[in-house]
Order: sequence, then C-alpha cells, then structure tokens
Amino acid sequence: MNTIPQPTRLSLLRELMQREHLSAFIFPSTDAHQSEYVADHWKGREWISGFNGSAGTAVVTMKSAALWTDSRYFLAAADQLKGTEFQLMKLKIEGTPTIAEWLGQELSDVPSPEVGIDGMVSAAAEVEDLVQQLRHQGGITLRTNLDPLRSIWADRPPIPAAKVEIQPLELAGEDTASKLRRIRQELHLQHHADGMLVSALDDIAWTLNLRGTDVHCTPVFVSYLLISSTTATLYINKEKLTPEVTDYLKANHIDVDDYRNVGKGLKDYFEQTILMDPNETSYVLMKAATREVVRDASPIPAMKIVKNEAEIRGYRQAMLRDGVAMVKFLKWLDESDEPKTEVSIDRKLTSLRAEQPRYRDLSFDTIAGYGPHGAIVHYEATEETDVPLKPEGLLLLDSGAQYQDGTTDITRTIALGPLTDEQRHVYTLVLKGHIALSNAIFPNRTAGTQLDVLARQFMWREGMNYLHGTGHGVGSYLSVHEGPHQFRMEWKPQPLIAGMTITVEPGIYLAGRFGVRIENTMLIVPALESEFGSYLKLEPLTLCPIDLRPVCREQLTGEERQWLNDYHQTVYDRLSPLLESEERQWLRAATEAI
Repeated sequence: MNTIPQPTRLSLLRELMQREHLSAFIFPSTDAHQSEYVADHWKGREWISGFNGSAGTAVVTMKSAALWTDSRYFLAAADQLKGTEFQLMKLKIEGTPTIAEWLGQELSDVPSPEVGIDGMVSAAAEVEDLVQQLRHQGGITLRTNLDPLRSIWADRPPIPAAKVEIQPLELAGEDTASKLRRIRQELHLQHHADGMLVSALDDIAWTLNLRGTDVHCTPVFVSYLLISSTTATLYINKEKLTPEVTDYLKANHIDVDDYRNVGKGLKDYFEQTILMDPNETSYVLMKAATREVVRDASPIPAMKIVKNEAEIRGYRQAMLRDGVAMVKFLKWLDESDEPKTEVSIDRKLTSLRAEQPRYRDLSFDTIAGYGPHGAIVHYEATEETDVPLKPEGLLLLDSGAQYQDGTTDITRTIALGPLTDEQRHVYTLVLKGHIALSNAIFPNRTAGTQLDVLARQFMWREGMNYLHGTGHGVGSYLSVHEGPHQFRMEWKPQPLIAGMTITVEPGIYLAGRFGVRIENTMLIVPALESEFGSYLKLEPLTLCPIDLRPVCREQLTGEERQWLNDYHQTVYDRLSPLLESEERQWLRAATEAI
C-alpha cells in the first residue's frame, strides 16, 4: 500500500504541472484498454484522490480538485473524500457541472490555459469530445502526451506478469479459428474493413480462448490483438506465455510481439483499412494508425454476448455449485450463534465458494451491507467500516464467483430478525419489480430500455426509484459486467435475443436507514411463436431462495405468488440432490410455497 499522504501527492502533481505549464490534469478510471476494472498499475485516479470506486474521474488544478462519480458511489465517495481537497461532483444530478464547465470556471483567470490527460488510457471518442467541450470554455487546449504518474508515483505497481492459460474447447464451445473467421467475415460484410485492433481485454480473451489473472476478479490478461484479413498478432509481454500457450498460439497461426510494440504494429499495418472502435481504442493508438481508419463499434461484443450451447451448459453447472455454496452460507447465517460482522460473513461465503469445483476467484468484491450500509449501492466493508450484525433489520448481500465454466452474480436481501413495516413494504416493492421483469414475455429484438419500467413501476407509484441500471450482461468466465445489452432507463438500443445472459436487479436505497436489492442472473430463451413473430422470456440461471420473511404477502398478486413458488420449487429440485440432509431440510423450509 502506498504510504505517501494525499496532500503530498497533490503537491508532487502540482510541481510537475507547473514545470509542464499545465493548469489542470484529468485522471480517468480506465486503463489502456478502457476496462471497467483495472490492474493496480493503472489505478491513478484512486492514487491521487483516495476514492477507490470502479467509476469516477478526478481533476486537479493548481488550487482546487474535484471528483465526478455516479449514484452507485455517492455515499462511499463522500465518505472517502472527507477531509481532502476533492469536491464531490454527482453525475446526472441537476446542477452538477461537466468537467469542461467546471474547468472553465476554475481556469477563467488563467491566460491560455492548457489541461492534461494521458491519451494512452483515454478513449479516442472521449478525448475528442473533451477537446470540443474545452474549446467552448474560453479556448482551453488539451494535451494528451503526458503520464505524470510515471514520475510522481514512486512505488507504482508494474504491469502484471501473471501467466496466461488456455480455456478448454469443451467449455468455450467454439475454437479460435472459427471465431477469427466470423470476425473477419463481419469486418468485411458489415464494416468494409480489412482488419481491426482489439483493445478490450475480455474481447481478446474470448477470441483466443485464453484466460489470465491480471485484473482483480476478471480472468483477463493485458494485451492487444491486431487482426488483418490473413494474419493475427498478439501484443503481450512474452514472459506471460507458458510453453503450452506458445504452442497453442502457433497452432492457431497467432504471431506474438512485445506489448510495447503495438504502436509500431499499427504503423506497419499493411492493409488498406482498419477498424478501430473509438470507444475502446486509446487516443494515442488511434493517432498511431497510418492506414484508413474505419471508426465503428467492434463486432466482437455482439458475438460474445450470445452464448453457445457449451457456455450455457457451463453456466448451469456453475450456478448449481454457486447455489450449493449460497444455501450452506444462508443456513449458517440463520443457525450459527457465533458473532458475525460484515467482513466475517464475506470471508465465510468466499470460503464456501472456494470449496466448490472449478472455483477460480470472486467475480467482484462482495457487497455485504448491514442496516444503513445497505443503502450504499456499492459498499465494500473494510476493517475500518466493519460493523457487527444484530438479530434485527436487513442485510444486503451482493456477491458472485468466477468458475472456469461460468460467472455468477447474485444479490439477496436477508432479514436478520424483526423488521419495521417500512422495511417489509420496501422489500415487497422491490420483489414485485423483480418478478414483473423476470416474468416478462417480449418480442424478439426488443431493447432492454423498453422493458426496464416493468421493474420500477411499483416503486414509481410511491415516488421511489434507483439510479443504477436494472440489469447487465454477464460473461462466460469473463467480466461480470458484459454489454452492450442492458436493462436501464437511459436508451440503449442493443436488441435482446435468445442466448444472452442478463441480470434482473431492482433496488431501493434509503440513505442512513437500509437498502434492498434482489438479483438473479437470467438466460434469454424462446417463449412462443405467433402470427406476430417470435417472442422471448427470461429463465433464471441463479439458484438460491429469495427470503420470504420480509414479504408482505397480502401485497402479492396470484401471478406473483405463482412465479415465486415456481422459482422456489426449481431451486429446491435442482439443489436438494447436492445437499446434506440438514441442508435439504433448511432449503425445503426456505422455499415453501406461499
């Protein structure tokens, strides 16, 4: 852990900014691959600000500092930024200035201000948009060729050097040669491009059927993949490749070059056109291309999010094992008399998952929020914030695991004892929304935004809401957040089709009191055919009882009760053969029909 106090870090930065004639510097949350979760080497925003959430942008001027983040982190960021120079800027809240607007105000008295951002970790589209916004703020210019962390972060972690491993074909379901053929065909037919640069780490891992451990909770490895119509080159630190992986790449006609040579590879690219996704490709690499650049979305995510039969089979097996771990945990939580805290239950659940075959890691850091902490959407208990659990109130537990055959993501809100009428009512509103969306039947290629209201309708009637999305895709032993398909209020046009995985996770959070969220991972499957076309529905992959104790049963309709009873019968039928006698008895009671 870096022991340099934050004021000293800001002083080091400002000294460098003064030498470089910069009026401000911007630190995004991303790495050189526009990842959601990044290796420690790229956690510059966290290092300079002290805020450790997965999303946010820090900006430092010579006399002020601010951090922008979204609603998931408002409470956590406010706590972590307390006592620092950083002012919290709440995204999507009325009155919050954009970064450019804030810089325009802060630098209004600076002649010819110049702002810096590391163009290697910033997406081309974002940099280009920022350039335009800053020009409208009195002609502020943007410099992209400086990484101040190289000189001021003395003990900066190196780029990870962990070994890469092969994802077996029986789990991947499609070999690399087939995936490359499909990618090249899509590039030719839909994008009129001869090749492409793949920057997104999960896209590279999926394409090559390889996995790694370079990013916490996400089985990817730091690299680039340059594809032409006839060749493919993996840019990676070669010490990461075992003899087995080296032979595998040779057998698949994948050339290997040093990670640092990707810019040279772009300069030497021999074909006429190259697709580069401006939302995934860094500004520096976009500028390095010497051929005609086709600026378009990568075709790989749309391929990756539709799971093949082997991947679906893997999900089902992973969900069985995860369900067993969850039942063992929930039984222990109910029956054990030992003292429990947020941190201790996190450790217990992790240990139970680690006992399961093919377990590799968590899929994200567990959110175990008791009482008021449950209202912090992405709360992560630490030794400093840890609180004991009491036999009362609600515990919000959002967790998941990486198994070699599937990635899991589940949230349960659990009654630890007596509840208030308000807690029971809010819990029931969230459950009704969860059931409404889970029970939907919708036309093929409906967008998730068109369905999002189903989960919010009951809480909206009472003036309640949540500001995060209602659902996201889940990778196949890859990133727990996988897009572009989603359930959310903001318009996302990606159509939903059979074979996609997606979560359903509505919630309500009452600051300083409690939070409720109920989440299952779902598989989109065919529902019916009619004269109006094909229709789809959601099949729960997650197998774990939903706590019935907080439910205001009189508020559920017959259809809602039927969905809940059917789901619980499925949970019992599939998990009970894998459990010991006492565990089966506990599960039978937890899944009783209502």
